[in-house]
Order: sequence, then C-alpha cells, then structure tokens
Amino acid sequence: MIKSAEMLTTEVKSMELHYEIERLQDVAVVRCAGRMVRGASLDAFRRRVEQLDRLRVLVLDLSDIQQIDAGGLGTLLLIRRWAVQNSARLKLVNPPIFLRRILEATKLSSVFEVSSLKDALNILRPGCSPRFAVA
Repeated sequence: MIKSAEMLTTEVKSMELHYEIERLQDVAVVRCAGRMVRGASLDAFRRRVEQLDRLRVLVLDLSDIQQIDAGGLGTLLLIRRWAVQNSARLKLVNPPIFLRRILEATKLSSVFEVSSLKDALNILRPGCSPRFAVA
C-alpha cells in the first residue's frame, strides 16, 4: 500500500520531540516524548529549556523518548553545560534501556546524573533536611 504524502507528514510530526515543562519554585521537570534527533524541534527544545531562570534543579524525564541521535546527545550536553553555568543541578530520569546503553557506550553515564523520577522528586518532600535538599 502506498501512503500519501499527507500521511507520511503526519507520521513524522507525531514522532517529533514533544515536551511539557512543569515548574515549582526553583525546580523544573521537563517531560520529553518522541525522537530526540537533529532538527528544528530539538533546537526549539534546547532554546526553551535555556530560557528557564533561577533554577536549582532541572529534571529531564526521558521515559517516553523513542529515539536519540548524535544531535540529541549533543543537546543533552549543551543543556548540561547551561545548567552548570547557571548553578542548576541536572538530572536525567527514567531513560529507556536503549538510551541507558547509549549513555554507557559513549561514556556519558559518568557525566550525567541518572535516576528514577521518584528519587529525583524526593527533593520536594516537605520537611526534607538540608543535606537531602539537593537532588
């Protein structure tokens, strides 16, 4: 069966990178879904994250990422550099198995803090002692 150009465009757009940002005081959680691949949506994502100000913790929830390429890894590194420059802690949470393997194969698992979302959000617990206040 031959697919029309409109159907192909719809399929490609549905696989683009989508994200949602939730912010509570100085903590931002960014839920990512789709493909972290080189292109306009990845560039827009990075620019939007870099617009966040006065952050202590930036959590990237990668649980719904379906694909990543060198551009996606580069973007994660650029966001990490931005976080360091802005004194924010970056945590990657719930990356799929394939992404964990890529991080390990590229030796980036030692560069990023990777954890579960539950662990990352423990910093929001009321009454949390100061030594546990940083994720």
